[in-house]
Formats: sequence, C-alpha cells, structure tokens
Amino acid sequence: MTTEVLRYTAFSDDPEGGNPAGVVPDAAGLDDAAMLEIAAGLGYSETAFLTAPPQGLGGEPGRAFTVRYFSPKAEVPFCGHATVATAVALAERIGPGELLFATRAGTVPVSVTSEGGRLRAVLTSVEPHTEEIADADLAEALAALGWPAADLDPAFPPRIAYAGARHLVLGAATRTRLADLGYDFARLEALTRRLDLVTVQLVHRSGPAEFHVRNPFPAGGVVEDPATGAAAAAFGAYARELGLVPRDAVLTLHQGEDMGRPGVLTVELRAGDPRVRVGGAGVRIP
Repeated sequence: MTTEVLRYTAFSDDPEGGNPAGVVPDAAGLDDAAMLEIAAGLGYSETAFLTAPPQGLGGEPGRAFTVRYFSPKAEVPFCGHATVATAVALAERIGPGELLFATRAGTVPVSVTSEGGRLRAVLTSVEPHTEEIADADLAEALAALGWPAADLDPAFPPRIAYAGARHLVLGAATRTRLADLGYDFARLEALTRRLDLVTVQLVHRSGPAEFHVRNPFPAGGVVEDPATGAAAAAFGAYARELGLVPRDAVLTLHQGEDMGRPGVLTVELRAGDPRVRVGGAGVRIP
C-alpha cells in the first residue's frame, strides 16, 4: 500500500517561505516506526499524521481528527506549523471552516478561512504556563549557543514556556545578536533533551507588538526551525504573563528571514482566556 504524503508550507503564502511540513491524510495502519521513517525521509522539522478522532472528541462530522507529529528523530507532543499546514491541506479537500484536532498535548481547535483565494488557519493552543529555569541550565544554554550573558535583553527574563510543547525563551539584546546564530549542536541537543524542550525560542523586540524570532531545534535533528507555531503560542503566553504586552494584544512574529525562508506568525491574546491563538497562511509545495 502506498501512503499519500503531502507537502505544505505554513506561515507563508509562498512555497519558498515559511516552514515546510509533511501531511499524511490517512495514517491508519502506520505504526510509530513507519511514521518516524516517513518523517525522516521527508527531512522537514515535522510531519503530521492523521487518523480517526477518539470517541467523544466532538466537532463537526468529518472535520475532527487525531493528529500525531514526528520530527526526523522523534515524536513531539504538538507542532504549530504542521497544524496550520494540515488545516490548509484539509480545507483544500473539504472546504474552509472549523476543525478539531486531538493531539498528545490536548484538544486543539483550528479555524480556516479563505481570504482573496488564499487560505489562512488559526489554531487555539492548550492552556499555557511558564516556569523558571535553573541558573546552571541557563548557563549551559548560553554556553551551547556561544552567547555571553551580556547579549541577553534584560527586559526578557529567561523562562521555559509551554503551550503544547516546552520552549526555552531567551531575549536577544540586538538584532545583530539574533542574526548571528552558530551553536554547538550536540551540546544544545543534550540540554534540550534533558529539560524536555522542543526548541529554544530566541527573541528580539523590534516594536511594541513586533518581534523577530529564531528557533534552534537540535532535539528534532534540525539545526533551525523556519517558523514555529508552538513556540509562538508559548511566547505569547510568556509575554503576557510577564507584562511585556497587554493582556489583549495581537503580536506579529517574523521568523525565517535569516534562513532565506521568511514567514509571518500572528499571535492573538485575549483577556479572560488563557489560551493563545496563532495564525498564518499556508500553501502546497509543488
């Protein structure tokens, strides 16, 4: 049996931008080893595998699914860009509207709209939280990155943030610091695995609600993720919790520019709702 594997990019309407993801619309019959083999063969930071929804999930008939995400090295609990890519792929087949995904991190609603013939998906994260990082672990992260402590932006306290997956958030004092990313892959991989982190979210603030971000992803076998929806959700929760942005806010995150794959992620925060909404365009890769 041949498994259908689709290729989409998320957070861009240009196939050469954003973050590519694999989408397997029917993963019934694939075991973990087979899914990992497909993800490794594609080489994208994640591939999404869809099967029937669990009983009681809810959602419209035919618009609810179980979704699992595999990087080339391992399964991850949640992936934002592969969620957007999957939602766009489904919308091309069954039309825009509301989708419901059962993930290892929890239930994730996704809304897909068509704007001028282009599809855009907005996911709603699971409930987020943040936690402090031990001084020794922070020192190890900076050593692996090759960042002196003076290169950190003091307005952005280092934290581990979660909105479906764990990410270490570090603020870069300058755009130049953010652009110069060369790190010890094995050393950062060991740290992220020990702390159960998916990526490290490196952030530079370029305006009141505008940020440039980069995401090393050594635990997934990828040097850098071009556009990271799960980290964007985690960062939104982090920024709100620390009072860096209003509780009602729409943030714009630019990612992938330094890799030659520019993408734009929109992060919406709503007062009274702890969850974070992350949206962006998506398009099939020819």
